[in-house]
Parts: sequence; C-alpha cells; structure tokens
Amino acid sequence: MKDLIFDDFQEQVAEILIRHKSIIDILTKLQEAEARLNRAVAKSVTTCGCLQIDAKKQCISCDMPKDVTFEELSNMMKSHLKGSLCDNCRNIIEKEMGNNIFYIVSLCNALGINLYDVFLEEYDRLKLLGKYDMR
Repeated sequence: MKDLIFDDFQEQVAEILIRHKSIIDILTKLQEAEARLNRAVAKSVTTCGCLQIDAKKQCISCDMPKDVTFEELSNMMKSHLKGSLCDNCRNIIEKEMGNNIFYIVSLCNALGINLYDVFLEEYDRLKLLGKYDMR
C-alpha cells in the first residue's frame, strides 16, 4: 500500500511539472528549495525565536570512557537546539520540506529513478548497517 502512495506521488509530480522539466531547471530549483528550507529554519531562530542554537564542539574523545557503546555515544551527541517550533514556523518549514521533496521527486523522474526503490534501498542499508553506519 505504501509503495502505491510513493508511486502515486511520483506520477502526480510528473503530471504537474511542466515549466521546469529541464534537468538544469530541476537541479537549480532543488537547490533553491534547499536554501529556502535552510532559511526557514534560520528564521525560526533569528526572527521568531521559538528555537535557539547553543552550539559547542562535539567532543567525542573528551572525557569519554574507552568502553562506551554506540547508544551511549548517541546520547552524548547534541543537536544544539533549544526550544521547539511554534505552529507558524512548523507550518513554514513543513511547506519548504514539501517543496524540497517535490524537486527530489522531479529529479527522480528526470533520471528514470523510482523514489520508492531509493527509499527501500536506503532503508535496507540502515537496517543492515544500523548504528555502525558512521556517515
């Protein structure tokens, strides 16, 4: 059932995308969508203030026991975020994420790649490698 949603979404994007069908247009629109998403997150900090960033060096080797597990290590890493998104910022960011997904799917269509297959391959890699996949 879920693959039908992915396939239907991918077909819908193919039907809607008329103006920016060139691979160059798709790549630059994807880049623009990513920039708008980054800007929306930044504005939640700088304009709204619902989020705060308190960034410090992630010190993996500082004062860490040698026998630390991956789960303990994961708990030691910080997102550097304080607060939570207000409804307005959440709506804007979700809209920008949607635009980003739209152009990812457009890129898939242009290259003849099935989005669901990409999702499944990445999902299988994550399950196989799990916490050992140090990206």
